Amino acid sequence: MEYPQRLEEYPRTVVPGFKPFDPVKLARITEQIVCRCQDDECERKYDAIYVAGVYGGIATGYAVGCCLRCVFCWSYPSRDYPERYGRYYSPSEVFQRLKAVAKEAGVRKCRLSSCEPTICRKHLIALLEHVEDDPYFRLFILETNGVLFGEDKSYVAEISRFSKVYVRVSLKAGTPEEFTRKTGAIPEAFDLPFKAIKHLMEYDVPFHVAAMSLDPRIMSTEERAKLFERLASIDFRLLLRLEEEVMDPYRMTKIRLEAAGISVEWPLRRTYVPIREILIKRLKEGRRMNF
Repeated sequence: MEYPQRLEEYPRTVVPGFKPFDPVKLARITEQIVCRCQDDECERKYDAIYVAGVYGGIATGYAVGCCLRCVFCWSYPSRDYPERYGRYYSPSEVFQRLKAVAKEAGVRKCRLSSCEPTICRKHLIALLEHVEDDPYFRLFILETNGVLFGEDKSYVAEISRFSKVYVRVSLKAGTPEEFTRKTGAIPEAFDLPFKAIKHLMEYDVPFHVAAMSLDPRIMSTEERAKLFERLASIDFRLLLRLEEEVMDPYRMTKIRLEAAGISVEWPLRRTYVPIREILIKRLKEGRRMNF
């Protein structure tokens, strides 16, 4: 992948009239900005490393670089301007720092966040090897948009050899058109996260799916139904374990929504009924499963 001659050409945020991009190509370009490799070791840029309160407390590396431009994303400005932010860490340095902050807080889980962790494959695999070989961490949560896992099955196969990895696949939309509107990516890439789910199932990697599907402000009833239909066509059980999310009023979320020309009312006044509750009720009543 050829590095962009001018960084002005690098996609930053979704704005009215934007030109959709190929997220696989953007991942390769972003990798050239946020990763640097010498011999067999690849360093990656990070903004910060500390323990976050989610998951009951988890050591988190806030890495730089993503291949989508979600309008509801909360992450640091480094997502949009990776050349300006962060410092490079080797896999060993990241692991030691994660372990240090985890021990200080008394937690035994770790993850990468504020980024797409599957960018910089060599760096991620080397980091996972440290996690696997050291007895301290019991779990590594790999939060991904699924683009690169869907594009390359061998990546999932490589991940499957690690016993401590648990994957969370975040779906952004229920239709190709909404995928483009919300992420900036070409509609043809909509299928990639669903392919990732199939690959994870094929290689028996533990995972669950998350989606911004509980929030009527960002997902219509019709789009939500199409998302559920697509997941059910893969495996109905995915819906029973679906993590449904709403937008939170983070500063960067508000900035990105405004830039995209999307008006949202704050605070959130209502949510959809979680699909899991609907399905459990229907199962108990012996009713058909349709959306």
